Amino acid sequence: MRLDKYACEAIDLTRSEAKKAIKRGAFTINGEVIKNAAFKVPEDADVEYLEQPVELVGTRYIMMHKPLDTLCSTSDTELYQSVLSLMDIEKPERLHIAGRLDADTTGLILITDDGKWSHRVTSPNYECHKLYCVELAEPVPAERQAEMIKQASAGILLKNDDKPTLPAKLVFDSEVSARLQISEGRYHQVKRMFAALGNKVVSLHRAKVGALALDEDLEPCEWRYLTQAEIDLF
Repeated sequence: MRLDKYACEAIDLTRSEAKKAIKRGAFTINGEVIKNAAFKVPEDADVEYLEQPVELVGTRYIMMHKPLDTLCSTSDTELYQSVLSLMDIEKPERLHIAGRLDADTTGLILITDDGKWSHRVTSPNYECHKLYCVELAEPVPAERQAEMIKQASAGILLKNDDKPTLPAKLVFDSEVSARLQISEGRYHQVKRMFAALGNKVVSLHRAKVGALALDEDLEPCEWRYLTQAEIDLF
């Protein structure tokens, strides 16, 4: 990578600022002052800017256990804190959430600075299913459960929408708890689907995105980097 580009990515300088800094000798590579903006920085080189070590952040792939009352956004509001504010990480402004959750929804969120990977996670074209654990306000007797499962499988026309949802898989664990697998990300989709079915969601938790499940060792607010095998699932 050219030194001027390296400087832009590592320190967030503009290209003009990077070239000026390089020209005045602000950068050293492996102990040698480099004043050529086109100099190719070797891999694993020791780079310093104003006598302080710098390095590229690289592309990041992260899972977080999102807690209640937080936003899948890049900044805080008066009411809620951004999930990115929970992370002690370099250059958080480069990150975005691949598939957002509502403030009152918990569970698995994926955070990255890889736009193409994020698109594969979120685009309906890739049919990346999301699994939600749902707690309901009203008990659903067994005979009604069968009807709701059939309706979800056929697709449900939501209020103010002009076409039904894609087929979804609904499984009841009890009269008030269920798991719903969908492959879309419409606005408040899970809540609106159960509203259309005559019930109300009181608790919502995302357990899986595609084949990737939330790490059981992660407590709410905790996060970790994905392994290469997990990244390759998408």
